[in-house]
Formats: sequence, C-alpha cells, structure tokens
Amino acid sequence: RFIEELCKLKAFGRLWSDLVYERYGVTSDAARRFRYGVQVNSLGLTEIQPENNVQRIVLEMLGVTLAKDSRARAIQLPAWNEALGLPRPWDQQWSLRIQQVLALESDLLEYEDIFEGSTVIEAKVGELISEIETELDHIIEMGGAIAALESGYLKSALVASHAQRRSKIESVELAVVGVNIHQSTEPSPLSQSTNILVVDPEVETRRIAEVQAFKTERDRAGVEGALAELDAAVQQGRGVVEASIAAAKVGVTTGEWSAILRSHFGEYRSPTGVVDSITHRTPAIEAVRARVDELAARIGHRPRILIGKPGLDGHSNGAEQIAVRARDCGFEVIYQGIRLGSAEIVAAAVAEDVDVIGISILSGSHRTLVGEILDSLARVKATDIPVIVGGIIPPEDAQWLASIGVAATFTPKDFDTTDIMSSIVDILSL
Repeated sequence: RFIEELCKLKAFGRLWSDLVYERYGVTSDAARRFRYGVQVNSLGLTEIQPENNVQRIVLEMLGVTLAKDSRARAIQLPAWNEALGLPRPWDQQWSLRIQQVLALESDLLEYEDIFEGSTVIEAKVGELISEIETELDHIIEMGGAIAALESGYLKSALVASHAQRRSKIESVELAVVGVNIHQSTEPSPLSQSTNILVVDPEVETRRIAEVQAFKTERDRAGVEGALAELDAAVQQGRGVVEASIAAAKVGVTTGEWSAILRSHFGEYRSPTGVVDSITHRTPAIEAVRARVDELAARIGHRPRILIGKPGLDGHSNGAEQIAVRARDCGFEVIYQGIRLGSAEIVAAAVAEDVDVIGISILSGSHRTLVGEILDSLARVKATDIPVIVGGIIPPEDAQWLASIGVAATFTPKDFDTTDIMSSIVDILSL
C-alpha cells in the first residue's frame, strides 16, 4: 500500500511542522522540516516464491521516496531472502543497489514534488491527519506518550493491528501473491537453502577470545575509575552521558557499562501487548478451540503453552501473534516478552507447569539456543515437555532440530497460525 504510506509521511510532515510551531514557537521552515530515516520493514517478505520479495522491497521504498516534500533522508532496505535465513553480503548489496539505481539512474531527484496539487493525495492526507489527531488527543488524555507506553496501550495497539493484518491474509481478504493467491509456480533457483549466510559455529568462540584479549590489554585502573565514576553519577542523580563517554574512551565494554545501570535500575521488561483475544472467531478457530476443549477435559486442565524469545533477538511479532492465536484457540498462554535467557525460559516452564514450550528465533542462532534449552530441560528432568520452534530456519536446520528432540518446526511458509495451533494440539494428543 505504498500510496497510503506516501500519504502517511506527508501527514507526518505537516503535523510535525504545525506542532513545533504551535508548541515551541519554531518559525524557521528549515527547522520545522520533518527529517526521518526509515527501515523498510521485512514483515511482508515471504519464504514462498521469495523472488516476489524484490518488487515488494521496491514498492515499499517508493512509498518513502517518490514525494519530495516527505522523502526519507536515509533508507535501510531488507534483503530479499530474510524470510529464508540470514542474508549474505551480496544480498545486502542488492538492496543497496536498488537505492542507487533509483537515485542515480532515474530522474526522480530532478523534480519538485510530483504529487503537488493531486486532489486524491490531498484527500487521503487530510483523512489521515484527522485520524492521527484523534489518536493524539486520546494519548494526551492518558497522560502522554510515556504513560501510554508504560500502560501497555501502545504495544497492545501494535499487536492488535498486526493480528488484524494476519487474519486478513489467512482469509485472503489481503492478497499476498504466491502465498494465498497465485500459488502455482515454476521452480525457482532462489528458493534453494544455499542462498543464505551460514554462520561459522566457531565465530562465537573467536569473538569471546577477542573480548577477553581486549580486556587484558586495557588500563585496568582507568577502567575501574571510569566504572566508579559512572556508579557515582547514577547514585547522585547526575547525568550519565559524560561518565559514559569517559568509560568508552578507556575501554569499558557495553556489558560492564550496562551492569552498573542494571544494579541501580533493575532490568526493564516492556509490556508484551498480548491481551485478551482481539481477533474475530472464525469456523477454523472454533474447530481448533473445540479440540482444545476436548484435550482440556482429557488432561484435567486448560493446556498451557509458554512462548519464549531467547537471546538478543528483538523481532517479537511472530511470538506475539502465536500467543494471541493460542489464546483465541483456548490455550492458557505464558509470554514474558523478548530477550530471555535459556535458563529463564526453562525455569518459567517448570514453575508454570506448562504442557508445551514454543520458541521463536529469527536471529539465526536457533541451533545454539534450542540446544541450550533442551539441555536445561534435561538438567531439571523436564524432557517430557515437548518443544516446538518457529522462525527463520532453513530446511537442513529443521531436520537437525528434529534429530535432537524438537517436536515440530514452523517457518514463514506456515503463515496460517490456526493451522499451527491445530498441529500443537496433535502433538499434545500423542
């Protein structure tokens, strides 16, 4: 929907200009200009017929570049194969070349805003501004953006919007070429699992050794002094920017720096946005819900699923949507958010007495992290809890995960989350 995205950015620019003028008295047109960079999201990329991802990326880029008065100042494009695995340098270069061809081979940059005077565009921009102002008023009534964030309102709205989009794809109300329409295809050389980056398993060992060597070569007294100054700055309520810069200059690592802050402030856990069911009931959902009810009657309790996001992977959309659909289908859901340690996930699974663990990994580290989770389950004698894995997982890795005990693996080609829930019921019914 790149026309609508284009209109959104026009609306953002006008609202920003008005707000900084009305609230802060900024009169300079240049100072009121809305400057933004954009990461073109990879949400719409597909594992099925991945060649279609190239034109999807181009369309999303056009949405933030065609109109001069709302053009992005910087763009990061995803690689075409991010739904298959980690992109190689060549794949990333392809995305860079897309930008360069548009900027240097087309005449786009030679003209003023080509949409100026379009009644269609103006009508859509006006409609969006009205909707945005209504939402802004609502957020201000809640106490502002921070209050809306801390209450979980903003995150819940994002999860609800994504759930609505996913439901439209599953019902074919929203077309995704190659996925829910035009599914027949000629064999594609791009679908081969060799078209991704395969990380050397020794990389982690080498990086740890490099960090350890770096630490031994630092000025130890300087590091200790910088950490002490940072600690004092936090205790005394001073700003930490100067102390942080000084710490970086003497070689304090990010881990050491964050440990000081964590010792004072604890570890922030953001709202998950996963609330009560937000999707409409469909015949498919009702059918799976009936199966879950039968399972609950048989085992004596509502089946409990823990959704875990281990490691530093911050891509939470998939995990959130699985949690929402599991709740829709009658599961009791435990989801604590992103960036958990493997031991934390296992401890929560045991404490909550769950029936199944679902692990979501999109970072390419599934072999290491899933192995850690299975080892942790073995240590606490909880290997009877089936583990399923979802994420960006190549076929060879899915086979390997099955060989070490993973009950099922799901990837972007398994886009129907209700079908995934049915498969989980199958596993729990064995």
